[in-house]
Amino acid sequence: MSAETILRRAEDALTRHRADSRLAQRVRARKRRAFFGRIGRIAGAGAAILLGMFLWGIVIGPVGVTGVMIAVVAFLIAAVALILFPRTLHVSTEPEPTTELALLPLKTEEWLLSQRRLLPPPAARLLDGIGLKLEQLAPQLERIDEREPLAGDARRLIGEDLPDLVKSYTQVPPAHRKSGLNGILPDKQIVDALTVVDGQLSRISEQLAAGDLTKLATQGRYLELKYQGDGAA
Repeated sequence: MSAETILRRAEDALTRHRADSRLAQRVRARKRRAFFGRIGRIAGAGAAILLGMFLWGIVIGPVGVTGVMIAVVAFLIAAVALILFPRTLHVSTEPEPTTELALLPLKTEEWLLSQRRLLPPPAARLLDGIGLKLEQLAPQLERIDEREPLAGDARRLIGEDLPDLVKSYTQVPPAHRKSGLNGILPDKQIVDALTVVDGQLSRISEQLAAGDLTKLATQGRYLELKYQGDGAA
């Protein structure tokens, strides 16, 4: 093995490690936000119970030992419920097409993180960019009606086509990835297909943004006609 080959493989490994780190950092940051969000909601539940006890004491009468015990039990139930049933899902299992659309991009991104090391370096780098686009797309999909055609396109691409593509590559035995089919190597196929997915994610994001921009322009024009028109009159 030549020194140039060794150096190239070392550079590929370093690039993959850096890409892994960037995606993993985003996932960890989101998990930290979710954790502190649950802590905040638990604290809010405790504050609401204390406020309820205070108002009960003012309006009805002393709470008493029984009331305090009820409040403690209510707080414990609320805390356990918030811990066991968080708002968001943070798992590395394969995404399901039936997952709530707003959660689907982030769930798919985390699953992709568990698959990246199974892909060739060029595909892994593409996957890192796709993960970032999925994270940016999530808040856009929160505002879209799931009955819209664009929502269906996003669901199929993120929840079905992208996972199926990655699984199709990883299921090819490593010994057969050097031969391919009809002279086309699997490494090139996965890179080309991920490039298409990357472009489609950009298209969906742009279309969603175009809708928001149109709505903003319409609202602005409406306000101009309503208030500037009245002033001119």
